[in-house]
Amino acid sequence: MGSMTIAGLAREGGVGVETIRYYQRRGLLSEPERPANGVRRYDGEDVRRLRFIRAAQGAGFSLEQIGELLALDAAQDRARARALAEKRIAELDRRIADLQAARNWLSELERDCASGNAGPCPILKAFAG
Repeated sequence: MGSMTIAGLAREGGVGVETIRYYQRRGLLSEPERPANGVRRYDGEDVRRLRFIRAAQGAGFSLEQIGELLALDAAQDRARARALAEKRIAELDRRIADLQAARNWLSELERDCASGNAGPCPILKAFAG
């Protein structure tokens, strides 16, 4: 039997109680049976699973992908886990390229604005279309 309440689990995982409940509704965390005293108890495995979810979110995985990773964790399917990681890396690379392009464009606009030329602000003009 577990030793901590949902509040304790939330504290150990660095999340709020509502986050725990949300993960339970999504099927990422199990909801222990309610004993006669009415207080559900969680254990170290629940903490491990919650930390897994949070770490995977930190790497940018969606909750759907995290659900699949959790299933793979149990099955130790390294090939599928690697394929999901490769896909996520490609997505991150695309996002990084998009952010770098946006940064370069904004930097150029900022330089144009600082040039002191008369007329409308190049930044506002660019955003207006």
